[in-house]
Amino acid sequence: MPIEHTFAYGPVVALAALPRRDERSREHLDNTARHARPVVLAGERVLAVPGPLGALLPGGAVQRGTVVAVDGDPGAGATSVALELAAAATAAGEWAAAIELDASLGGLAAGEAGVALERFAVVRRVPPARWAAVVAALLDGVSVVLAEVPAYARVGDARRLLARARERGAVLVAMGPWPAEAALRLRAGGSVWRGLDAGAGALDERDQRDQRVHVDGRGAAARDHVALVEAG
Repeated sequence: MPIEHTFAYGPVVALAALPRRDERSREHLDNTARHARPVVLAGERVLAVPGPLGALLPGGAVQRGTVVAVDGDPGAGATSVALELAAAATAAGEWAAAIELDASLGGLAAGEAGVALERFAVVRRVPPARWAAVVAALLDGVSVVLAEVPAYARVGDARRLLARARERGAVLVAMGPWPAEAALRLRAGGSVWRGLDAGAGALDERDQRDQRVHVDGRGAAARDHVALVEAG
């Protein structure tokens, strides 16, 4: 099954033949991880998150070696929130990756969120039995890993992935119900367009939307926040 970065907006980062079990495929993934592995100094224990989302987080950053759980009702903007965390990594010259279950993530959305697509890899249609193994392999060499959480995710697997993220100093952004500990939990609460005059009937480049995000976790008061993001 070919699994690859298919965005047409930058150089393709091939992850072909993953997540098969053969040694050649495993070697290919390991090589990709080594080339993507960031250089992180001992004192750099956080990943700064710029912009409105960062203003909602404790210290304007996420702690390396932790899990950030991102959730929300369908259409509420959870994917956009997760992509902003990936954008923070690529803006710092590091790599981010995403693991999809249904090939729903588009390159246009990632680019609009500020993700540098030349440093962003996507692994699609991961077989259920290989999900945890693929997430763990990417955590070995990628600063921020976005992973859609399947309904079958086990608590034991989640805890092992948390331990792997802590060991590697990576950030695992768990998209969906996360059954284990998370340093931060972000819940997208939908957005409201503003800037429209009554009866205008159309959006233009001046219109913006308020993305509501509920933040909970260590160092953050559990309360609703509103982050202003530009209209796409």
